[in-house]
Amino acid sequence: SLVSVMQIEDRNLFSSLLQAFNIHVNSVLHCQVRYSQLLGLHQQIKKEYGNNVVPAFPPKKIFTLTPAEVEQRREQLEKYMQAVRQDPMLGASEMFNSFLRKAQQETQQIPTEEVPLEIYLSKRQKVTVNILTSDQTEDVLEAVASKLDLPDDLAGYFSLFLVREGVDGGLTFVRKLQDFELPYVSVTSLRSSEFYIALRKSYWDTAYDSDVMDNRVGLNLLYTQTVSDIERGWILVNKDQHRQLKSLQEKGSKKEFIRLCQTLKYFGYIQFDPCVTDFPEKGCHAIVSAGNNELNFQVKLPNEQMKEGSFKVTRMRCWRVTSSVSSPPPNYCEVKLELAFEYLMSKDRLQWVTITSRQAIMMSICLQSMVDELMVKKSGGSIKKMLRKRPNGSLHRSESQQAVKSPPLLDSPDPDREQIVKLSTKLSSVSLRGISASNSANDVSGNDFHGNYAFEGIGDDDL
Repeated sequence: SLVSVMQIEDRNLFSSLLQAFNIHVNSVLHCQVRYSQLLGLHQQIKKEYGNNVVPAFPPKKIFTLTPAEVEQRREQLEKYMQAVRQDPMLGASEMFNSFLRKAQQETQQIPTEEVPLEIYLSKRQKVTVNILTSDQTEDVLEAVASKLDLPDDLAGYFSLFLVREGVDGGLTFVRKLQDFELPYVSVTSLRSSEFYIALRKSYWDTAYDSDVMDNRVGLNLLYTQTVSDIERGWILVNKDQHRQLKSLQEKGSKKEFIRLCQTLKYFGYIQFDPCVTDFPEKGCHAIVSAGNNELNFQVKLPNEQMKEGSFKVTRMRCWRVTSSVSSPPPNYCEVKLELAFEYLMSKDRLQWVTITSRQAIMMSICLQSMVDELMVKKSGGSIKKMLRKRPNGSLHRSESQQAVKSPPLLDSPDPDREQIVKLSTKLSSVSLRGISASNSANDVSGNDFHGNYAFEGIGDDDL
């Protein structure tokens, strides 16, 4: 997930200037933290894992920092957070993720209490679950599975996504909710009815559909998603196919309905909002979809001619996301995001292809999850090994369930500052691994590219 860090200012009761930082995730304010809080996290990590594992932390200063020193500290903290997140052990630790969750709850001043949360299964269907405001993503997913009576071993085939509905009724998949965030806080902090949380299958290989369809609840979920994708035009259906599908619907033949849809173009794909690409030439408008281990392009050339093509993930050597952040408001900031991947066009020719889209992060997460599936398949494993199941199926309440009483820090961003962030060097909740330039899914390599947390500093005090 793209994270930016920017400087903000606040004063305590004694009017001394405090140093704090805004942490933005995918252009949304995730939390506000002081230097002393980050120092405390560092000390906890060092105590748990030792000095040899933990990266260097920016030192405390005796005297007031100059603006240049504040910016230097911001950059150092950003690199520190990136290093922690990129470490397979530290980045996945409950200590690190719980810190981010608690900071998110504190920033939004949302006390821990039981609340209803609506989870959409389609545009017209939803389920309401009772959760704690401090429940993390996996807690909420388990609550949804329990409400639907979906077996534990199938719950991991699905994920929660933050979705935005446009004025025209179109849906934008903003991002997949991660372990470091609290879904209730994430969606309510946006303060807009356009955003909601949706349940959707999180795998790409249609062979796994059989596992899901063997269960009544799983079959209904997959059927509902498939019907929704047809209605929004994500799956292409001609008149004859539409007639066949309607007949199967009338008979209540859900499995046969899905089996037929599996033969249709773009079944199981996620379609992104219209974007701009430099392929086959600069300035082309395109509709990009992710599915079947590829990114599909429907491109409108400058001469109005339409072309279509696909880029297989197994032929991408690597990819990165670049973000330009300028004058972010307190919650949702405008950014320019670009996804670029190096593609094996022919035997000896690699070429960079760039997509400019607000959903560039979501695209990269889709690519990563495709790689994950390919690697599991290559190792002879099962997708179920990618899932985490809690003991005895009990609902776990995270450490952040205690109400946070500390007041949040106020955001006063510098409107004149612009920073450029590259995923290849920044912190990420998801490791984006490029894969080898090969025709074969068996040639998956581990060239690591990472998303980032970006920092925004505030004031000047080490307290």
